[in-house]
Amino acid sequence: MPHVTLHYADGVSRSFDVAAGEFILDAAIAAEIPVLYQCQSGSCSTCVATLASGDAQVRAGVSSTLLASEVAAGTRLLCVCEAKSDCSFDLAYTSKAGTSVAHEVHAFIDSVEQIASNAVRLTVELADGEWMEFRPGQFMQIEVPGLGVLRSYSPSSVGTDIPKLEFLIRILPDGAMSNFLSKMAEPDQVLRLTGPYGSFFLREEKRRAPHIFVAGGTGLAPILSMIDTLRQSGGRKPPMLLSFGCATPDALFCLEDIALRKQWLPTLESRICVDRDPQEGMHHGNPVSALREGDVTPDTVAYLCGPQVMIDAATKRLIELGADPANIYSEQFTPTN
Repeated sequence: MPHVTLHYADGVSRSFDVAAGEFILDAAIAAEIPVLYQCQSGSCSTCVATLASGDAQVRAGVSSTLLASEVAAGTRLLCVCEAKSDCSFDLAYTSKAGTSVAHEVHAFIDSVEQIASNAVRLTVELADGEWMEFRPGQFMQIEVPGLGVLRSYSPSSVGTDIPKLEFLIRILPDGAMSNFLSKMAEPDQVLRLTGPYGSFFLREEKRRAPHIFVAGGTGLAPILSMIDTLRQSGGRKPPMLLSFGCATPDALFCLEDIALRKQWLPTLESRICVDRDPQEGMHHGNPVSALREGDVTPDTVAYLCGPQVMIDAATKRLIELGADPANIYSEQFTPTN
């Protein structure tokens, strides 16, 4: 029976046995090993790990989100991976982070506020006696009432705001959640939420390092949660740069929220970007083109959230400017109709 060891970013290691033909993630869950996961089917990449030693392979015939080049470099998704020998994996999060267990809660709608031409702020309050813990940057799944379909959103609020939660949601033409929020949502309606999920979250162990946040559209939501968490943490605040953008000025939102945070945090700099028709003080271009020489130091930690094309471009640009690829974390926001 192969023996598997997980090495966490905080130096902790945990080991467990995996039966022949058993997925490594299933064995870890059964052994109560702290590990982040969501879909358990190879489609979300939450349980990503790097093979450090031994032989572990994706089960034949099972699909995953990994590219062949990523697999060749040692990247594995534990939910579709079998141990062929004793092996070990490096994880990009701490042993404490892996202890979050997703669960279902119910919440009442407080308000749906139009904040831009194609975005709303959804504010909810958990039902009495229910609780939801999450790390800034993680996401939750919200069921669309009457349809039974799920949509994933990251809170823009922080854990200390519980029982209230806020989400920034893009309104899409004929989108399931978009139609509900635009036409049917009313105060005190009940929503069903499940979470938290995701390995994109603020690395508390790196909170003293300089931070860069690159956000496109409603990818700003988890970034605001991260910035507010850093603001609430004790001690000296790190230098922070927020580069946030949308296509046009009318699509921008939360500019007053960003300005307020700059008042609270003298170490926070913001660059507001639009592709077209920039107004005074705005950068003409996307959030990646706003990054420049001098923004990055060797220990800079970067968090990227938005469309995949933006994430790819930002990652490349940050590395060109001197960032360590190991300190770049990202979450892709993909609209679902």
